[in-house]
Amino acid sequence: MSKEKVYVDLFKQLCALLEQEFDLVANMSNMVSLIFEKVPGLNGTTFYRWKNNELILGPFQGRVACMHIPLQKGVCGKVAFTRKTEIVPDVHQFPGHIACDQRSKSEIVVPVLEPGSNRFFGVLDLDSPLVNHFDAVDARYLEQLAPLVFGIKKEDRY
Repeated sequence: MSKEKVYVDLFKQLCALLEQEFDLVANMSNMVSLIFEKVPGLNGTTFYRWKNNELILGPFQGRVACMHIPLQKGVCGKVAFTRKTEIVPDVHQFPGHIACDQRSKSEIVVPVLEPGSNRFFGVLDLDSPLVNHFDAVDARYLEQLAPLVFGIKKEDRY
């Protein structure tokens, strides 16, 4: 199955799953679980929430994750600072990379912005044990998926 088809199917499943559900913890939990299950080649899928000027671990799937990430530290901290998606083909070449899981070789981190207000909520972080696993296709779809964590009103879906 093509990468685009995986994401189109994932988008449909998330819309159905998150429709009329607005609890952030429930939505983050189900979203990372579904992404981890459906996107091939992952060893971690994590939400980090922005709180008290740092990223704090939220729901995740995979091995143990970092619990606190300071602003501008590692890939997630950089995205928290820039509010721009970061694709890292080889995490060992990224200055200041934080190795939560030594098996990770590539990473994509997407800022999560609240729809309507564009308030920064945190980041969605995907890790892979494969070098150069993520690309612009992942970025495009994950940037569309991330705001779904705030829930989907039935009237917005159709």
